[in-house]
Amino acid sequence: QLIALIDDIMKLSRLDEGSEELSAERVDLYDLSQKILQELTPVAAKRGISLHMEGGRQTIQGVWRILHEMIYNLCDNAIKYNVTGGRVDLSVSCTGGTAAVMVRDTGIGIPADQQDRVFERFYRVDKSHSKASGGTGLGLSIVKHAVQYHHGVIELKSELGKGTEIRVTFPVKA
Repeated sequence: QLIALIDDIMKLSRLDEGSEELSAERVDLYDLSQKILQELTPVAAKRGISLHMEGGRQTIQGVWRILHEMIYNLCDNAIKYNVTGGRVDLSVSCTGGTAAVMVRDTGIGIPADQQDRVFERFYRVDKSHSKASGGTGLGLSIVKHAVQYHHGVIELKSELGKGTEIRVTFPVKA
């Protein structure tokens, strides 16, 4: 867990400082999302959580590694903070000049008074659950910085006992 923490701190540091020269490329968010769900299928299966993908191909200009980390963290959290036998939906869509990635779960939800804080470094809503499920407390902070790096917007909707939906939108450049 210490190695994971150090790795996450380094990822955040690189995003904060912009110290790394990253080359942008055309990234198909749908293909990337499908690969991530395949990576996470064994983890979800252990808890009886079903993974569902919908939408269509949508390409944006971005850094594949950062986008992978962002979508992976969103899906991993949706599994970790879900209920046994729950569901995770991942969709990729395009509306007007924006591409959107949405991750929705049927999990434990986030109290309304704590929703603004979940993107802070090391902030955990339920410390006992977080320790049991692993994690470093940096996943959503990495997501926030990845979204900012790509000039995107992140929205969170959550209800205790009913689940969480996080939607990320990116500008689509021709």
